[in-house]
Formats: sequence, C-alpha cells, structure tokens
Amino acid sequence: MKRSIDRILTTHTGSLPRTAKVVELLLAEHAHPGARRAELKAAVREAIAYVVGKQVECGLDIVNDGEQGRTDYTVHVLDRLTGFEGESSPPMGTGDEEFPELAAILKQFATPFQHRPMCTGDVTWKDWPAAQADIALSKEAMQGAKAEEFFMTSPSPGQIARYLKNRHYKSEEAYVFALAGVMSREYRRIVDAGFVLQLDCPDLAMLRHMVYLDLPLSEFRKIIAINVAALNHAVKDIPADRMRMHVCWGSTMAPRHTDVPLKDIIDIVLSAKPLAVSFPAANGRHEHEWKIWREVKLPDGKIVIPGVIDSTVNTVEHPEVVCDRILNFANVVGRENIIAGVDCGFGTFAGRVQVDTKIVWMKLASLAEGARMASRELWKKAA
Repeated sequence: MKRSIDRILTTHTGSLPRTAKVVELLLAEHAHPGARRAELKAAVREAIAYVVGKQVECGLDIVNDGEQGRTDYTVHVLDRLTGFEGESSPPMGTGDEEFPELAAILKQFATPFQHRPMCTGDVTWKDWPAAQADIALSKEAMQGAKAEEFFMTSPSPGQIARYLKNRHYKSEEAYVFALAGVMSREYRRIVDAGFVLQLDCPDLAMLRHMVYLDLPLSEFRKIIAINVAALNHAVKDIPADRMRMHVCWGSTMAPRHTDVPLKDIIDIVLSAKPLAVSFPAANGRHEHEWKIWREVKLPDGKIVIPGVIDSTVNTVEHPEVVCDRILNFANVVGRENIIAGVDCGFGTFAGRVQVDTKIVWMKLASLAEGARMASRELWKKAA
C-alpha cells in the first residue's frame, strides 16, 4: 500500500455516481435476470473506464471502479451466495419516526433496489464465477489508467450480517463467522488480482444507533469486537499492507445525534488487521474528532484515511478548508500516516442521488487541490 512519503496522497471511499445507462440496465437485470446481461456488462465496463478517468482527471491518486456494476456495496452478494430469502429489514436511509419531515424528504432519495432478505440456511458460494468476473472486469477496465494505486471494495462479514438478518445460525457470532469463512475467498481473490482490498465495515459504528442504542456501551463494544474478530479470521492469510477498511455512521443526510463517538470504538477498530482505516471527519458531527488522536496512539505502521470532504452535501468545500482538515490530522498522527479521503460513498445505492454528479467531481477536485496545498505546507517545514 502506498504511503504519503513526499506528499499527501488522495483517495475516496468507494462508490461513485453510476451512469444512467448502468442504472437502467441494473433495474432491467433486477426485474428479468439474464435478459440484458451482455448489455449490462458492456455498460459497466464503459462506466468503469469513465469514472476511473474522472478520478484521475480530478487529481486522485488511489482510485477504484466506483462500484459501477453493483446495486449497492453489500447486497450484490445475494446473487452469489446461498442461504437468503424473504425480507428481513426495511430499506435504509428513509428516515425514522423521530423526524417525520426529514423522513419525507429522504424518501425521494430512496433506492429502487430495496430487497433485504434474511439468512434462512447455510451460507455458501452458489456463483463464484460471478465474483471472479466482477473482479476481472474491473481490472480490465482500469488498464492503462495513470493512478498511483487501485483498490476494490467488499463488504465485511459484520456488515453483511447487519443488512441481512440471521434466522438460521444459533447465534450472531456463529453467523458472522460463517460469513467470514465464505467471504474470505473473495477477499483473497481481490488481493491476488493486484488491488488493495477495502473492507467496508460501517457495522462497527452504525449498529449502535440503528440496532443497539438501548444497550450499555460495554455490551455494544462486545458485539463489534466479535465482528472485528470475524473480520480478522477472514483475512488471516492476507498481508495487512494489502488492505484498508472503512468505518462510518451512514451515508444519508441525518442529524447524527445518536452516533457513537469515535473515541468509544477506536481501540476496537484499530485491532482489525487492515493497515489503513478510513472514517468520516468532515461532517459537522464528527469533524472535531481529529482531536482524539492527541490521546490515542496510532499503532506502528497504521495509516488513517480521514474524510476531508462531506459526501452528503452539495457544497463544494474550499481547498483551504480541505487543507486545514488535513493539517489537523497530519500534525497529530504524522504526515506520512495520513491519506486524504471522503466521508463516505457518493453512490452508495444505485439510483439514489444526493449530490449532483457534476458537483461530485468538483468536490473531488477540491480534495486534490487541498491536499496539494497541505503538502506544500507540510514538506516545506522539513526543507
């Protein structure tokens, strides 16, 4: 994994706005599986090449496929794994009873892909070739791109368990470890293909306010510690420096007043094997949390990827704001231990648009410019 040796490197969280053609064909595939699959594959290949080019044009160093071929970052596994049927939870991101007016607003951002089945049987691979094809297509579509490094995302065992509720295994721990055993194959394949593996782990923060808000913090910490143990089991044979992980409190517009503070979970998060940890640090609920690193010692070799761009608003952050956010982190964890990122994905769910696509690219360009400004400041001091 690349480090910020002579300048602050830049990246993003994973999902980017899908092209209209890809969304149309994902919907067609959802309604009539296989009917237009060849068209979908061609459209995804074209879309990946496009978003990779846009990332490089914006100035990002570490890029990916934008998750163009997936309906979202988690439930695409349903097409590949056995053991799921029925419905287990309502669509995400549609608000709650506490804020009915906000819930009404958020409904207009809901994704058309709302199938959330439950686990009713043993989880195993039913279509491993589809996973291989997904990885191969992304690699092929990125060929020739002038980027420092390429990453690819995959959901953590705990995140899959958060989305797709357990009705089969004797305990949540048994379920999450079963998922770890199955998903380890995909994780290994991504790394073998030459990508840095990004494990999406929003469960480590989101489970608090979405499921376990009434539990004592100590009990919640035990739950996510099990999820991290399962994650570490799944990646036990993968070098730490070929992995990064993303932790977050959600990608929707929300008050976030019940978010678990980062300081309450950071020790557990840092016990995960991946070398780098990505997390939101630009939105108004968490921007101050860079200060926890005055007290929390970053383990030797670890890297942080704080979000310095808010992925839920259409405001284009000024490069000086981005620069200031980067400097805050660099001054407490060291310039070589930070990569500048984005709070969350810009295209978490296919068909849901919160930030105008053109503004997404403007925000990423501002991220890159702010990183250049911070680099001049940080490396000038050592000159």
